[in-house]
Amino acid sequence: MRYQSFLPLSALVSLGLMLILIHFGVVPPGITLLEDLKNTFDGYFYVLILAIILLESVVYIGFYFPGQFFAVLLVVLAKPDWNDIIYLTLSMVIAATLGSIINYSLGRRFAHSPDTRDSVNKHSPKNAKKQYSIKYLLIAMIHINSLAFYMFKQGAQGRPFRVVWFAGLLNLPYYLMLIFATSTLSEEVMQLAENSVLLISVISVWLMVSVYLDIKKHRSLKSG
Repeated sequence: MRYQSFLPLSALVSLGLMLILIHFGVVPPGITLLEDLKNTFDGYFYVLILAIILLESVVYIGFYFPGQFFAVLLVVLAKPDWNDIIYLTLSMVIAATLGSIINYSLGRRFAHSPDTRDSVNKHSPKNAKKQYSIKYLLIAMIHINSLAFYMFKQGAQGRPFRVVWFAGLLNLPYYLMLIFATSTLSEEVMQLAENSVLLISVISVWLMVSVYLDIKKHRSLKSG
């Protein structure tokens, strides 16, 4: 992409718009729709878990659904044994991987759209780096929303599709630890990860760093 700040700016606008619509009652809170989803899928526990994680794992849509917290809270209330934890982990990993496939594909489509083809031409599959950064992938995996934007960017820059499978592999121990931590730690700790103020703060920091990189890049090109 021509500007590093495009994704964080669009994410901040999307999240802000969503919060405004919820505040004024234009749309119901995401947790309300998830509760309706729970009633609809009553008796299909793992399908429900897969569905709500998939909803949160899709870029931009994920801001609306606190799926990760809701899913893990369901697990805690269900008091699962080790077999349940394994099946639940697999359901979450499958959902997150499907979400990554969607985000990567959306990024590829964005990169090849007529309006953006020129601006991302240098990041096209032909000119893209063959390798992806494991360090940045691990950072992105801190939260499912950040992973969604990471996968979108990988697709837009034409990075190898294997990054999706690698992230899915890393998600196995991640979700296993997440379920275990939720079972032992307080609910307030998990709510912190779904706090809107925290999300806005993190995205704002991301935006400021991206703007700084854009300015630095522009100055270097201008001086060159």
